[in-house]
Amino acid sequence: MSIVITGATGQLGRHVVEALLERKLPAAEIVAAGRSIAKLSDFAARGVQVRAMDYTDAESVAKALEGATKVLLISGSEVGQRVEQHRTVIEAAKAQGVGLIAYTSIANADTTGMKLAAEHQATEAILKDSGIPFAILRNGWYLENYTEQLPGTLAQGALAGSAGEGKVSAASRVDYAEAAAAVLVATENQAGKVYELGGDHSFTLAELALEISTASNKTVAYQDLPAGDYAGLLAGFGVPQAFADILADSDLGIARGDLQVGGSDLRDLIGRPTTPMPAAVRSALAAV
Repeated sequence: MSIVITGATGQLGRHVVEALLERKLPAAEIVAAGRSIAKLSDFAARGVQVRAMDYTDAESVAKALEGATKVLLISGSEVGQRVEQHRTVIEAAKAQGVGLIAYTSIANADTTGMKLAAEHQATEAILKDSGIPFAILRNGWYLENYTEQLPGTLAQGALAGSAGEGKVSAASRVDYAEAAAAVLVATENQAGKVYELGGDHSFTLAELALEISTASNKTVAYQDLPAGDYAGLLAGFGVPQAFADILADSDLGIARGDLQVGGSDLRDLIGRPTTPMPAAVRSALAAV
């Protein structure tokens, strides 16, 4: 068996490789594929196969997937270019005759109107038309989307957004990575499975701000802004305007409930409770 993890140089991809190793999958059966082999040298030293792969280079994708029985397609990071990049991987997987391709999509992809979801929706459609056995991992928001911004949040004394009183079902990257690993090694047939993945306990951004305040002993208030103003604020901090607009639109999605996930798919896959928001905040503060 050979399981290929695409985008393995990214944070989620690295966590998936680690999760597979922790499940005692033989390292030689794991292929970590990414743009920079140098960034995967630590995995190579542990016996993991390392292959160069660039979503924009069909030849490199085909070579990376040689001999694959299963593939985890981690969605690309280049918003606006991802549909064709994902198509390249899916076509290579089909040519290789893989037994399963799992794709990291977005929560509630079939119902959300978020701009960020459009490329995921298109990729899901390509998968369904491909004839390849597939599983869809509809990942919710990462807790790290917030905790990695804590230094700036504390410095400003405010957490800004456009989410209103909407709740988000966030979980950690490790949680989502362990779920992906569980699907890849499952003995039960995963073809056609669609998992809605999110944290056990949803929270509003006001609740997040209160937790940051309590844990840091510094006053941090949630500042709810019109989407245009929030996008302008992000752009002022150096976020490219087009992506700032997408992030602000995503907050409007939170306000509508688009990133609130019901059910227990994530908890069931990883076999434990998901990482609580307060624990993630306190862990991140300890590292600040």
